Amino acid sequence: MGLMGLPKLLFRVLAVVGKEITEVFRRPGAVLSLILGPFIILAVFGAGYQGVKKELRTIVVVDPASSLPKEVSAYQDLGARGLVIVDVITDRAAAEQRLRAGEVDVVVVPPIDAVASIQSGKQADLDVLINLTDPVQASYAGFLADALSSAVNREIYRVGAAEGQAYAITISGHDLSDVPPEVIASPTRAVITNLAPVSPSLVGYFGPAALALVLQHLAVTLIALSIVRERSSGALDRFRSSPMRATEVVAGKVIAFGLLGSVIAAISVWLLVSVLGVPMLAAPAAIALVIGLLLVASLGLGLLISVVSDSERQAVQLSLLALLASMFFSGFVLRIEEFQPAVQAAAYVLPVTHGIALLQDLMLTGSMTHPWQLAALGGIAFVLIAISWLLLRRELRPA
Repeated sequence: MGLMGLPKLLFRVLAVVGKEITEVFRRPGAVLSLILGPFIILAVFGAGYQGVKKELRTIVVVDPASSLPKEVSAYQDLGARGLVIVDVITDRAAAEQRLRAGEVDVVVVPPIDAVASIQSGKQADLDVLINLTDPVQASYAGFLADALSSAVNREIYRVGAAEGQAYAITISGHDLSDVPPEVIASPTRAVITNLAPVSPSLVGYFGPAALALVLQHLAVTLIALSIVRERSSGALDRFRSSPMRATEVVAGKVIAFGLLGSVIAAISVWLLVSVLGVPMLAAPAAIALVIGLLLVASLGLGLLISVVSDSERQAVQLSLLALLASMFFSGFVLRIEEFQPAVQAAAYVLPVTHGIALLQDLMLTGSMTHPWQLAALGGIAFVLIAISWLLLRRELRPA
């Protein structure tokens, strides 16, 4: 191409540039969602995230034959950070039952006779029971258990000092001159026992969460783009003059993409379990029920996005914003309990929030901690599809 053809080339390039910019600004909704959407999500995240781990509700189990105090206040004074003592009981089996039921987060069982263990040259075991499948939370609980053990050791030294004794040699009159120095330095140690059915790896724990997130985004994107493309191609205009009604359109779309999503979900679950080694302790029927409700609710969200979008570009943007909000607020990365109550309430509007919790419970524990989330998924699906149906019926109404 010679120099004479350069102005024509530049003119054609600028023509394409002008066309695309004009096309973008002809649809202000897409521009606003592109600019304001991420800003609003980040603003809500910044204002709503507290960044503080909740204190773990703790029960102390004291053996009836032990001389240890049985009042809650006696253990609260230890000053163990991250743990709040809610009860002191003597029945270990009852404490474990409350731990499995989710009423408490930690059960602490002090040694019956710490002095006898120390005199024998061994550290006294401070049993700490947890029931966690989340490896991050389990590590956090282990850190707090070590902190509790340190607090108990400090209390032992404080009591010895208060009695005016050379504690490096004695404990309440018991001679410890033959005890190894490392035991004197740290008389107790935390021994953690996880009552959870499995202790998955990070991949095993986040696998069900990733599955729920992918299925929601898949369903939202497919059905949203389908409706928008039919609108831009004129298919919806033809529906107005045909016997086709909004009910048939919505039902056909939900069934079609629901079947497609179900096939993809089945393959994904097989890959998670067979290839990545993710545990699956619940019956396949229960997992299929959760996935089915998640898909229907996500399709309802995609339908709503499609009927409020004025272009394919805006539908894609809104679908990505839904994905971004799900990443931040659904519990996929950060626990929902770490957000402000108002943000927590908004997070439960997202289908994936319930999908993640239910799939992790079923696959990793074999049961549902919060069965109400099944009803919540069904309610979200009904409301979203009903609203989308009403809006689409108005659009398909003959002129």
